[in-house]
Amino acid sequence: MKKLLLLLITITAVSCNQSNVTVVEFEDEKSNAIRGHYEHYLNNDIDGLKELWADDDKIVLWLGSVEQSPLSELIGLIGAQHTAFDNIQLLNIQGADEPIYVETKAYQSGQTWTNTWFKWSAVGKTSGNLIELPAHLSFRWENGEIVEEVHLFDPTLMKAELELFASSQE
Repeated sequence: MKKLLLLLITITAVSCNQSNVTVVEFEDEKSNAIRGHYEHYLNNDIDGLKELWADDDKIVLWLGSVEQSPLSELIGLIGAQHTAFDNIQLLNIQGADEPIYVETKAYQSGQTWTNTWFKWSAVGKTSGNLIELPAHLSFRWENGEIVEEVHLFDPTLMKAELELFASSQE
């Protein structure tokens, strides 16, 4: 019985001392940097956004597609959004009067990702329609820069409003 008890204590001690841990933080430097990054987005401040992005030839972007996108495409989309929409907001996904959800995870692989969930909300300047899209964006970090960015949301309503705006300008 003593051997069994000693074995259980040893297993418990060893399992509690494992280094295979993913650390999740919410108010860390990277999470707060992404909050600031989103303020730059809301203000259409491309220079402010560029402060965190790696050089164009280093950053990998996935804009809701299996195809990688160049940084210039994202910059163009941001400009188009601010041209075609009013009152762009990033809202808590549950509709509560709370800030958007931001977390940073340091994985045992050595990769660090900041993940965000929110509802993108805006009013189309041409149609006057309110558009709300649940979105998940993730950012992978290396040396204090964003080197990979993944955007997951259904762009159908946004694209339709962008196309409507473009046709009204012809």
